[in-house]
Amino acid sequence: MPQVQLLDGKKISFNKSINGFELIKKISKSLEKLALIMEVNGELKDLSHEIINDSKVRIITPKDKEGLEVIRHDAAHIMAMAVQELFPGTQVTIGPVIDNGFYYDFARKEPFTEEDLKKIEKKMLEIIDRDVKTKREVWERKKAIAHFKKIGEKYKAEIIESIPEGEELSVYHHGDTWHDLCRGPHLASSSKIGKAFKLTKVSGAYWRGDSKNEMLQRIYGTCWSSKKDLDQYLNRLEEAEKRDHRKLGKEMDLFHFREESPGSVFWHEKGWLLFQRLIEYMRMKQRLAGYKEINTPELLDKTLWEKSGHWEKFGEHMFTSETPDEKTFAVKPMNCPGCVQIFNQGLKSYRDLPLKLSEFGKVHRYEPSGALHGLLRVRAFTQDDAHIFCSEDQITNESLSVTNLILEIYKDLGFKDVILKYSDRPTNRVGDDNIWDKSEEALLTAIKKTKLKYTINKGEGAFYGPKIEFVLRDAIGRDWQCGTLQVDLNLPERLGASYVSRDGTKKVPVMLHRALFGSLERFIGILIENYAGKLPFWLSPAQVVVCPIAEENNNYVKKLFEDLFKEGIKCEMDLRNEKINYKVRDHSLSKIPYIVVCGKKEVNENTVTVRKLGSDKQEIVKRDKFIKNMLDLNKLPLN
Repeated sequence: MPQVQLLDGKKISFNKSINGFELIKKISKSLEKLALIMEVNGELKDLSHEIINDSKVRIITPKDKEGLEVIRHDAAHIMAMAVQELFPGTQVTIGPVIDNGFYYDFARKEPFTEEDLKKIEKKMLEIIDRDVKTKREVWERKKAIAHFKKIGEKYKAEIIESIPEGEELSVYHHGDTWHDLCRGPHLASSSKIGKAFKLTKVSGAYWRGDSKNEMLQRIYGTCWSSKKDLDQYLNRLEEAEKRDHRKLGKEMDLFHFREESPGSVFWHEKGWLLFQRLIEYMRMKQRLAGYKEINTPELLDKTLWEKSGHWEKFGEHMFTSETPDEKTFAVKPMNCPGCVQIFNQGLKSYRDLPLKLSEFGKVHRYEPSGALHGLLRVRAFTQDDAHIFCSEDQITNESLSVTNLILEIYKDLGFKDVILKYSDRPTNRVGDDNIWDKSEEALLTAIKKTKLKYTINKGEGAFYGPKIEFVLRDAIGRDWQCGTLQVDLNLPERLGASYVSRDGTKKVPVMLHRALFGSLERFIGILIENYAGKLPFWLSPAQVVVCPIAEENNNYVKKLFEDLFKEGIKCEMDLRNEKINYKVRDHSLSKIPYIVVCGKKEVNENTVTVRKLGSDKQEIVKRDKFIKNMLDLNKLPLN
């Protein structure tokens, strides 16, 4: 008979097999209301699951991550149930849990509208109030296929046909009228979901994510364990919409996209100034840290990509070109192989290590059209790459050096809340275990010395080495994975890299892959959203705009513009025949930090009237003092 060990170590013995409901009654009466599912020997199970043998059991409540996920999973099922009650003939396909919520894909000729979403929400509330019970059944494969075909669910039948023979097929019933193929687990009844949910949008989605297949309709929803959490999330969502870099990019005249080159940025003057200023700052930081900047070709012969292993591992994401002499070239999806070729030029000694080579390299990767998202997901982007060639005993110091550099840069750019994710050796890997030991210890030592919070992703390292991911938290609490540091035990050897060691023998260097932003395009998108377009002065693509009150003040304005421009201030002048209040509103929308107004009084007194972005106050400042203030603000943060 089973003995159950709880999370706190307490053991309870039973004379017969028991299910989760019976166990909870034995533990605590107050737990009955909170319990959602349970974890039995590391596997998540419904509370109806029978415990036959000795087991370690953890009761899952809404406070647990798994608890919130199962609430969202049930909400997805109830949404699908509501859709089919309201719109008979609609087919359901898949409905997984995602970050902050869930979605379900539906096959239906008529498009869902905003009004439909309101109706579906109302019906979901009705079903939750009905408190329909959940029942799990295991079905035989042929029976399941025949059943779903019979009721007109061809997509569901296709899913079952793709499941390997011998795998258990479970079907969950919610009440007497609705059921779906699902692994589970699920809540005992619909009332356990609560009412802290909202359907957010409808979009198109190809069946199985393949553009060759039918277009389905995807309904997204968000769901939380409390009304308070839901309201907080919806407020963040509203704030995120205001900060959307695509909207702000248009208002600030930074960039745009076109169908003629999907996933590639058309940078406008101001956007390109921002791009170049960020590179200028990065270039200075890297030079101070001992990096040598290089540049490698964007088009490389297929043979190099075969040697590096990218052709096999990454070929489907590469853009290729055939030449008249029947050679195949690939537009580089990453900079690493080209960088190794520069290392390989000339004999290297242990005295040359560590050798730090940086590159602002343009790369291209094929992303499905549906995955593209402004600056955050593109096909053509610039990596702030660097590769450090070092010896085994230098890994620790170089890892720490990179980590500190990344943290410095994030701080300079306004990101103080940084989380580190450490991933160690996967099952399928290359390299000797002793090298892995040294690499993992080096990265962990670097992380610990930062005294930052970190998580461990067991077995999630690259096949060639462990890695650190740097996650930023922005002004409204969103997390962005940006920088990476990876230890490579594979590529240098594959591409013939070596150095002469202290004892005169040839050795293969360790290669550290390092990206501070990951992609400049994506990081600029994150910066815009973090600051809601109000970028730090030194980074702003348009820092000052000078406006005359009347035409007779134009010469004074032109001279001020010239003096600011010569000092490196990104300055504009607005000589339009418009009222000054109109100009102020217009330039405020463009997020220009300082609006300078010059009239007769300013001309006579050699002053300027200054309005700072976000303030209604005006300040009268001497002309020369204003220029000096702008110069001080425009210094790169290199301390």
